[in-house]
Amino acid sequence: MWFDNWSDVIRVLLVGAAAYATVVVALRLSGKRTLTKLNAFDLVVTVALGSTLATILLSSDVAWVEGAVALGLLALLQAVVAWLTVRWPGLRTVVTSRPTLVLSDGEPLPDRMREVRIGIDEIRQAVRSSGSGDLADVAAVVLESDGSLSVIPAEKYGTGAALEGVAGADARRHGAQA
Repeated sequence: MWFDNWSDVIRVLLVGAAAYATVVVALRLSGKRTLTKLNAFDLVVTVALGSTLATILLSSDVAWVEGAVALGLLALLQAVVAWLTVRWPGLRTVVTSRPTLVLSDGEPLPDRMREVRIGIDEIRQAVRSSGSGDLADVAAVVLESDGSLSVIPAEKYGTGAALEGVAGADARRHGAQA
């Protein structure tokens, strides 16, 4: 239980160092998106990378080359999906969730909040973090596809063009322009 043999320890050290180097190279080659704030798809890929690394390290049934190929495949698929979603924006909605307006003109939007499972306390925290002390001073709060909340103060709303593509923002923009 505490110790089996030195060959297993040496294998973990050698394969672990090689697998670690492989992960670093795979992440560098797959681009910055793999290391940015994670949306649901990115999180799944990151967990899969971690699981693959653990399997390489701890399972003597998996050769380093097999693990390296698996890590490389995951990184390649991540890069391909990122490339495709940039070129075909419609594909992005299949891979990631759409940002959602959860507060408009200082008023929480309860239906959308329930839909995305977010509470008013989380919205208040984001508003406080943005430096505002009053919801009335906020034009919009958006739950982004990575789970973060973006706060747009009323005085910086402008035309609202930054809300294009945000679920529920079209009605607000048309209302603001009327």
